[in-house]
Amino acid sequence: MNSQQIFSETLPNGLVLVAEPMDWLDSAAFSLLVPAGSAYDPDDKPGLASLTCELALRGAGPRDSRQFVCDLDNLGVERAESVSDAHTSFSVATLAASLPKALAIYADVLREAHLPGDQLEASRQGVLQELRAVEDEPAHKVMLELRRNLYQSPWGRPSLGEVAALESATLADVQTQYRRLFRPNGAILGVAGRFDWDVLRAQVAELFGDWQPQSVELGPESQRPPRVVHIDHETNQTQIGVAYPSVPYRHPDYFEAWGAVGVLSGGMSARLFTEVREKRGLCYSVSASYHTYRNRGAVLCYAGTSAERAQETLDVLVGELVRLKAGVLAHELDRLKARIKSGLVMQQESSSARSGAVARDWYHLGRVRSMDEVATRVDQLSCESISAYLAANPPQAFTIVTLGPKALEVPCGI
Repeated sequence: MNSQQIFSETLPNGLVLVAEPMDWLDSAAFSLLVPAGSAYDPDDKPGLASLTCELALRGAGPRDSRQFVCDLDNLGVERAESVSDAHTSFSVATLAASLPKALAIYADVLREAHLPGDQLEASRQGVLQELRAVEDEPAHKVMLELRRNLYQSPWGRPSLGEVAALESATLADVQTQYRRLFRPNGAILGVAGRFDWDVLRAQVAELFGDWQPQSVELGPESQRPPRVVHIDHETNQTQIGVAYPSVPYRHPDYFEAWGAVGVLSGGMSARLFTEVREKRGLCYSVSASYHTYRNRGAVLCYAGTSAERAQETLDVLVGELVRLKAGVLAHELDRLKARIKSGLVMQQESSSARSGAVARDWYHLGRVRSMDEVATRVDQLSCESISAYLAANPPQAFTIVTLGPKALEVPCGI
């Protein structure tokens, strides 16, 4: 790994700029995390953050909606936006020479979005289409409901919201949301690729230095007691979601916890694929993933199967989770390390991936883990360290959500 210096600066208004040079690239990318996620939505207006994000991209500063798109296209920008529980995020990748112009355009989005009333309905329909598409994707729906049942509101609330709330949202609601939440304090700008730090720092100070902070309160992250929920759905298939608590990204044992999940899922040689699908043919899809908030973590598992084999699938899936506390094997650890290191190498070749990583690191840690640090920490993983973590923190306290024609029985012994 190339050892890279990481720069950071916090403006007086609270905005954090964190940047990692990747001088071997001809590209540059940035990720803007704005503390305006769905957890900040008013209780009676779930989905307002997503609607606000959509409308904010329809013209800003001196550009109307069409000019906004044209200017980004002329710069060759690849862009994406998303709304999570904590943040509204804007991600941009472009040629290094175009970074200053792209950053200036998005400064207008954050500070001077037009929020045009004549495009409110089009924005609303875009979000509603995404929301309604979830009904056609039962696997997606069951995982949304799993998080909703795992975390106390407003954490875990689906970012797309609810149809009735979106249909009743007004332009005034969006304007209020934008003015209240788009603010510098708590915002993080992560940059990676080819850039001059002094030039970048000066531009960010010019674009954002006089942006005024605002105080916004948000309830603490908390998990519900374990629960079992069934959602009736007339189909020949059953979707299964299982979650259990884990440590957050900032925890000293995170890499051991993450490694354990990597043994469960991540390739066709992982335990869940091998035991649930390959050996028994119980399901057409099975996986586990790590989910983390700042102070809470969880492992989220999914299996999609036929209604006839759903009970057996749930029993075997939970059995594999319980069996994990016995520890991991050497060949599983070797495979896990190889996969993680491959991912680090790929990240080293992508300014876009790295800009997102440095922004997320700063949010969770208040600093950035270099790729060298991550690689060293992965090398330190051992069967003994992961097994010791699992012995002290075995998968338990399961929340189970099923979606299908009939409810399932909770496996014995959990």
